[in-house]
Amino acid sequence: MNGVGQHLRTALELAQTGVPVLPLRAGKVPFGNCRACADCACGGRPHMKSAGTCLCPAVCHGWAAATADPAVITSPLWAPAWRQAAAVAYHPAGAGLTVVDLDNPEAVAWARQTLPATRTVPTTRGEHWIYLGAMRSANAVRSGVDIKSRMSYARWLGPGHGAMTDLPHAVRALVEQEETTPARKGVVSSPFARAAWDRTVATGCRHTESYVRTGLERGLALVRSHTESGAGSQAFGVAQFLGALHTRCPGPCGLDAIGREIIAAAMAVGVPEAYAERAVANGLSTGAGRTT
Repeated sequence: MNGVGQHLRTALELAQTGVPVLPLRAGKVPFGNCRACADCACGGRPHMKSAGTCLCPAVCHGWAAATADPAVITSPLWAPAWRQAAAVAYHPAGAGLTVVDLDNPEAVAWARQTLPATRTVPTTRGEHWIYLGAMRSANAVRSGVDIKSRMSYARWLGPGHGAMTDLPHAVRALVEQEETTPARKGVVSSPFARAAWDRTVATGCRHTESYVRTGLERGLALVRSHTESGAGSQAFGVAQFLGALHTRCPGPCGLDAIGREIIAAAMAVGVPEAYAERAVANGLSTGAGRTT
C-alpha cells in the first residue's frame, strides 16, 4: 500500500476508536486554509479559542479540523490533502488525552524521575508520554517539554507501549505555574488560571484525593469531547454527578474548586462563561439534593 493509502487507512482506524484525526503535509504541519477561511476571515470554528461560526467541510483551521467522522475523512474535499499527506495527526483532548512531548534525552530522563509511568511512544528525538485526561496545551513548560492536549495536535507515531494512566497533578502543575505567572501590570495571562481541586480545599471530604481527581478528570474529558455542541449540558451532568458523590461528606469538599475546573473545560470548547457557570452551579446544587 502506498503512503497515501497508509495514512488514510491509519486515520480511519483511529477514527473508529473515537480519536479525531487530520492529515499533515511535509514539515509535520497542517494544511493551509481554503480561500474562504484564509487568515481566519470566516471567523473560526465554534470550538476554537476565538469562537466563530465557520462550518467549512475542508481541512481548515489546523487542529480544529480534526474529526472522527469517516464521511468527512473520506470526503472529496479532504482527498487532495490525503494525496499530499506526509503524516497523520490527532487532537489529544478530543480523545480525552494529554501528550507530554519530551523532545530530547534530558527531558526523557527528567520524566522518568518525576512523572508516573504511562504509555510511551518513541519519537525522532525523544518520547511522547500519553495520559488519560485533557488539559490546556502549552509549549516549553520546561526545557524540551511541551504539553499537547486542548487546541493542539500531535503526530501519530504508533500505539506505543504500556498502559495509559490518569493525568497526574505533576503535569497539570507545569501549565498552572505558567498560567498563574502575573503578566505585566499584574494581569493574569490566561482566562483559565483557576486553582485546581486538591486536598487542601477539601479538608472535610471522606474520599481520597486520587478517587476525586480520577472522577473529575474523566468528567472533564467528557465535557471537552463535545467540541461541536452539547458541552454545556455535559458540564451540568458532570457537575450533578460529582456533587452527588459528596452528599454524605461532613465537608468542606471543595465543590467550588471542582466547579471552576468544569467551567474552564466547558469554556475551552466554546461555551460562554455565564452559561457554563449557571450550568455547573445548577448541576452541583441538584447533585447535592438542592434546587436553584
